[in-house]
Amino acid sequence: MRVTVIGAGYVGLVTAACTAEWGHDVVCIDIDHARVEALRIGQTPIFEPGLDELVVHGLDSGRLHFASDYDAVAGSDVVFIAVGTPSEKDGQVDLSAVRAVAASLAPNLDEHTVVVVKSTVPVGTTQEIGEWLQAARPDLSIHVASNPEFLRQGAAVHDFMAPDRVVIGASDPTAEARLVDLYQSLQEAGTPVIATQIESAELAKYASNAFLAIKLSFVNEIADLSEASGANVADVTRIMGLDGRIGSSYLAAGPGFGGSCLPKDVQGLLHTSERFGAGSTIAAAALGVNDSRKHRMADKVEEAVGGPLASTTIAILGLTFKAGTDDLRHSPAIELTDSLVARGAAVRAHDPKGMPAAKSVLPPEVELCPDPMTALTGADAMVIATEWPEYAALDLTEVAALLARPVVVDLRNLLDPVAVTGAGLSYASIGRAPAT
Repeated sequence: MRVTVIGAGYVGLVTAACTAEWGHDVVCIDIDHARVEALRIGQTPIFEPGLDELVVHGLDSGRLHFASDYDAVAGSDVVFIAVGTPSEKDGQVDLSAVRAVAASLAPNLDEHTVVVVKSTVPVGTTQEIGEWLQAARPDLSIHVASNPEFLRQGAAVHDFMAPDRVVIGASDPTAEARLVDLYQSLQEAGTPVIATQIESAELAKYASNAFLAIKLSFVNEIADLSEASGANVADVTRIMGLDGRIGSSYLAAGPGFGGSCLPKDVQGLLHTSERFGAGSTIAAAALGVNDSRKHRMADKVEEAVGGPLASTTIAILGLTFKAGTDDLRHSPAIELTDSLVARGAAVRAHDPKGMPAAKSVLPPEVELCPDPMTALTGADAMVIATEWPEYAALDLTEVAALLARPVVVDLRNLLDPVAVTGAGLSYASIGRAPAT
């Protein structure tokens, strides 16, 4: 097929590169001319494992193209809208980019083109876009569909090529059949391809992410209870995860969830629920738990150091909201750093991938270090805020020699307590008793 993807961000670029890998002719459009020019020579603007290689392969094969002009839409069998839908201050979803794309698309559509909303949008948005396009182009029969993405940052290429499911929301047989054909290879490989109403597809995305957020907030409350009662949250969650009704994913206790999806999509679900007069108190509670948890992480560091943070130096290892990405949006590590600085601590920080973007979001007094050991030298505590494997591989004996005080605060439960204490360090983690 001839496929057009509008938006060269996380979702759009992964969609374009992977669809080209399947053998389709793909054009990815973005209004950022500099980004397009970089992509044309194989320079990707984001860090996502495996994506660089796919983009280069798509360019070399002649199946992947990049453009800034909507003229490239002409003749497309499928057009994916994959632009950002951020939250506004009141939690409402900002659909301005989606609507701008629709306005630019309308003059370039053909009779047979299917317009697919892959962006995460509130219930009713895809139908609204279809009605708007139909009014703009009464000479055509407009076909629209919802095809939500379920990509995890840091594993997006894998999740696109080997998904748990493909969801197709369509109200006419042309749109449904076109997407079923596009995903035929996945269906033949055993991936469930679920065709449903547009509204069900849109809501399924919000419901899925909200449920994951609820799991994370719940397990973090269990971690607090574990610390207070003397239980070990690692054992508790392992026992929980072996129950097939619960599952082991998203049961890792930590400093709270972040990123571009979970916080935004829970807010989006809450706003949609209010719009339709339905309640969602559980999702609201999950956000409340998460916000308060992020603020409490500075208390945990203060307790481990043994007093006020003024005049201390804290080494923060990890700034991205999770390992495997360079995304700092809603990162617990950023909020922790802000809190530590506000309490008078001098903060040094390191991250394998997030350093370039960190300069614009961290307080100016935070020292960004080229490697973990520089950050640790003379610090009063080492705080692991992101679960990068590089930090699990640190030589703990060397860490102990570099620190001014033998304090480790592991907010990701990344290290082995026995190994840490064996190196002469005290160890505070999440949901487990401190070890000395």
